[in-house]
Amino acid sequence: MTDETLTDVTVIGGGPVGMFTAFYAAMRNLDVQLVDSLPELGGQVAALYPEKPIHDIAGFVSGTGAELIANLKRQIESFGDRIDVHTNEEVTGLERRDDGTFILRTANREIHTRSVIVAIGSGAFSPRPLAIDYDREQLDGRKVFYFVKRLADFKGKTVAVAGGGDAAIDWALELEQIAEKVVLIHRRDNFRALESSVTRLKESTVAILTPYKFTTVAGTPDGLHIELAKIKSDETLDLDVDALLVNYGFTSDNHVLRDWGLPVKRGDLQVNEYLETDVPGIYGVGDAVNYPGKVKLISAGFGEVPRAVNHLAEQLYPDRKQPLHS
Repeated sequence: MTDETLTDVTVIGGGPVGMFTAFYAAMRNLDVQLVDSLPELGGQVAALYPEKPIHDIAGFVSGTGAELIANLKRQIESFGDRIDVHTNEEVTGLERRDDGTFILRTANREIHTRSVIVAIGSGAFSPRPLAIDYDREQLDGRKVFYFVKRLADFKGKTVAVAGGGDAAIDWALELEQIAEKVVLIHRRDNFRALESSVTRLKESTVAILTPYKFTTVAGTPDGLHIELAKIKSDETLDLDVDALLVNYGFTSDNHVLRDWGLPVKRGDLQVNEYLETDVPGIYGVGDAVNYPGKVKLISAGFGEVPRAVNHLAEQLYPDRKQPLHS
């Protein structure tokens, strides 16, 4: 099917930054199509950690990922006449026409658009697994977890958390409130997390085991048996827990950017000070892009959106003036 309607801007990616992009573009009276390959809006936040607390969004006081996505959905719904949302639809092709407009191709249709904003985050993602062999078929999703969909599933249990970044510490602190016991295991003495979170961790009842690495993870009738080895030491430690939550981050793949013929360096879309690529009319925001001083946080992505949309709006409608205040 071909959609001959020429949309002002098509936003590719329905995570938090893509959702805010669609909303802000509609505030500038642009007609928007928001396209995402997942069944629901919200990206990684909705799919992987809806109950994880988010602390660094201005004016959003330690809410969960699900609450953030719900708020963004309400913003989009307030401009339902201008924002056309298409989920479960993957963009497979991008073509620039001689008149400067674009054709985006999906399995279902062609989209004709005057501009494009890429907000696909880190692209396809998968969690980094434990660096040891264990029975993943039997244990993953039952006793070994890489995401938390329902925090209540761990109530009253003894939970080990693997990792030393913000996600591991945030989950350890959240689990402390409902679990019988929480043990945080990290291969280094130093953590890679917000200083305030590390301070809270050290003041909590969470047991901290550093620097240890995993040597064995095996299922038992009652839970898991874990064997640890201390780094640069002969010391070993055995633990019996109900569940293990692994937070080693994610591997990502933005190969689709190359497939679309866009300027990519080390997996990131290269943009200028207006978040525009060297292809006029194609912009990028959020974790998909890179430029000097780039910070890959949701809050930073939100801040990029007005720059990209306001510049784009001026290119499409030169008579429109950029807003001077919120």
